[in-house]
Amino acid sequence: MFTKKDIEQIENRGSSLLEIEKQIAHFRKGFPYLTVLRPATIGDGIIRMDDTKVTDAVVQFTRKVHEGLQPVKFVPASGAASRMFQSLFSFAEAADTNEKAMELLGEHHHKKIHSFFEHLTKFAFYEKLESALGGTKTPDGNMKYCEIIEYVLSDKGLNYGFMPKGLLDFHFYENNPITPVEEHMIEGALYGADSRGNVKLHFTVSPEHLDLFVIKTTQAAQQLEPKYGVKYNITFSEQKPSTDTIAVDPDNNPFRLSDGSLFFRPAGHGALLDNLNEISGDIIFVKNIDNVVPNRLKEQTVRYKMALALLLSEFQERIFGYLRLLEKKHEFISDQQIAEIIEFTEKELCTEPAENQYYTDKYTLTHYLFSKLNRPIRICGMVKNEGEPGGGPFWAKNADGTVSLQVVESSQIDHHDPVQNGIAHHSTHFNPVDLVCGVRDFKGEKFDLLKYRDPETGFISSKSKDGKMLKAQELPGLWNGAMADWITLFVEVPVITFNPVKTVNDLLRIEHQPL
Repeated sequence: MFTKKDIEQIENRGSSLLEIEKQIAHFRKGFPYLTVLRPATIGDGIIRMDDTKVTDAVVQFTRKVHEGLQPVKFVPASGAASRMFQSLFSFAEAADTNEKAMELLGEHHHKKIHSFFEHLTKFAFYEKLESALGGTKTPDGNMKYCEIIEYVLSDKGLNYGFMPKGLLDFHFYENNPITPVEEHMIEGALYGADSRGNVKLHFTVSPEHLDLFVIKTTQAAQQLEPKYGVKYNITFSEQKPSTDTIAVDPDNNPFRLSDGSLFFRPAGHGALLDNLNEISGDIIFVKNIDNVVPNRLKEQTVRYKMALALLLSEFQERIFGYLRLLEKKHEFISDQQIAEIIEFTEKELCTEPAENQYYTDKYTLTHYLFSKLNRPIRICGMVKNEGEPGGGPFWAKNADGTVSLQVVESSQIDHHDPVQNGIAHHSTHFNPVDLVCGVRDFKGEKFDLLKYRDPETGFISSKSKDGKMLKAQELPGLWNGAMADWITLFVEVPVITFNPVKTVNDLLRIEHQPL
């Protein structure tokens, strides 16, 4: 299937022939569904913290930071904003004149576009747009519909259709527009500073946008550092070519470009596991670039971030204590201590052994418990399901027969199975990508995160290239399959902490508007 030249191309990208052959096999056989047993709910897999406990956690987390805890904030920010403006792109194709635009805006299915123009002045980027256009209306008072779309999307104006989402003007307060990357910098100052006031932030970016991010963060740091009394240490990384997946034709043969070379595509956010694997810190906060709010609404986000981090630290201390005990020869561990560790592993860490897998000899049992405790750990914020898209929290059966908590995407569930479909529809919460991670073991050494993913999870989609159909493959998602073998705990967080911007009109929501 592969020529010597193909193999050279694969190796030059930092991948291997074996890995590419595995990807081809996944195209041919597909990915197996995950078996969900029941939704995680409050008291059955999801922890609920009352206000008093959250307040106490904030105080304790602050104390731990003063004692030397090192937080890091990791933000996937390589996503382009083009999807935010998909409706504008489509409308621009249909309306080539202002007269045609006015006609189409009267139709019901262009309601979102109508709202965009009706509330144009409410967008944080309005003043820049108006300045670039020299006014948004013609002398007779009519809106310049076609010109506005062109100046929003293209390099004639804002170029938002081709910019990274992290550098768009989302909010407007204190007489200035502000971007998501700046909002994350402010968040970092509020809950991610160490005892010396250093704020470590890491953004994953596309190579073509790196310089723009460097300029923006450098300028923002000059303004924010004196305001919040912190010092920013901001680093960037790009998605590695080695994580790209090969594309295939409809018959599952390698897709080739006109010059005969193999075609590789970015493999989704699961590819960022390699980037996360290179981040060092006691606590790593993970949050999407577009989930930000203005300062007036940051309090709950800050409080719960600190609460989740404190909870992770507390669980780590208990886990590390048990691991030090298990590391000793099994004959020095009492039956009572083993019973205590089993109770903790199953009831508090929500990790159950395979059915009928109750070991009779102490050596095998302690070995099993050590393997289940000596893993990366993550605390995942979960919000009540109010119709937003996203993965959900479930109790699921793993490939080794064990049961644990998993963040499960809809595509991982067999909706043709009435039992599985019914379980999926009874989910009460969903995952807003609000993670706090611990990636060091009980000896202080970093885990190799690549060893704790489930390679049998992924997603296959249909795409096109140069007018030809192809099939593309995504790696296990960063917060589901890529973290499938982590210790996972779910905590309910307020809905106000989740305010993503998936379409441009989401910026019109009251949460993203100034008072």
